[in-house]
Amino acid sequence: MPTSPFPDDWQRALVVAAHPDDIEYGLAAAVASWTAAGKEVHYLLATRGEAGMAGMRPEEAGPLREDEERRSAGVVGVSEVEFLDFRDGVLVEGPELRRALAGAIRRHRPDVVVTGYFGATWSPPGVSPGYLNSPDHRALGQCVLDAVADADNEWIFPDLTEPRWKVQYVAVTDLLDPAHLVDVGEQVEKAVASLSEHRRYLELLSDTPVEEQARQIVDMATLGEEGERRVGFRLYWG
Repeated sequence: MPTSPFPDDWQRALVVAAHPDDIEYGLAAAVASWTAAGKEVHYLLATRGEAGMAGMRPEEAGPLREDEERRSAGVVGVSEVEFLDFRDGVLVEGPELRRALAGAIRRHRPDVVVTGYFGATWSPPGVSPGYLNSPDHRALGQCVLDAVADADNEWIFPDLTEPRWKVQYVAVTDLLDPAHLVDVGEQVEKAVASLSEHRRYLELLSDTPVEEQARQIVDMATLGEEGERRVGFRLYWG
């Protein structure tokens, strides 16, 4: 499919993810590009990732991962990070999550809502077999799409006190067949540094040094076949 640049006719984005570190697996490179261009970007996390660290109890892991995410966001120019405090690992697609997301969209008033790929399975380019996607990612992604519409409807969640808000675009990351690309050639080092802020989390995943892990992950997510650096998206009208 032919690709085109990501639209530039917007000012504020809300990036929505299930867990701390989800945004840093490539998407943060696009965020760094946007903030460098003067765009305003906010983060919204559905959970604190408290169930994601083997051997560390959730009450300890949650605050640690929240702190890592806030530092990571700061590296790419994001100062506002909101956590909805749903339980990690058991997000459910449905009205409760939709309502929370719609309220957040009304509070943040973004022109663009961005979220990660949420299909049932995924495969990085050239990697086989692929992977099962997290149930949290699947539940969140569908609810993000629904909440964009909910945020502009006064009757679905009439108890929300924030004024209705119309989103211009919804962007979903796409590694394999993107329609729109963000050039991130000047932001790779920031993306690596951003992911490296998840130090304790990455140290539990592998004995490979954190910075080396981060670079490998960012390379996988941003390096094109001809050496270009880009982050790909599917784009939808809000």
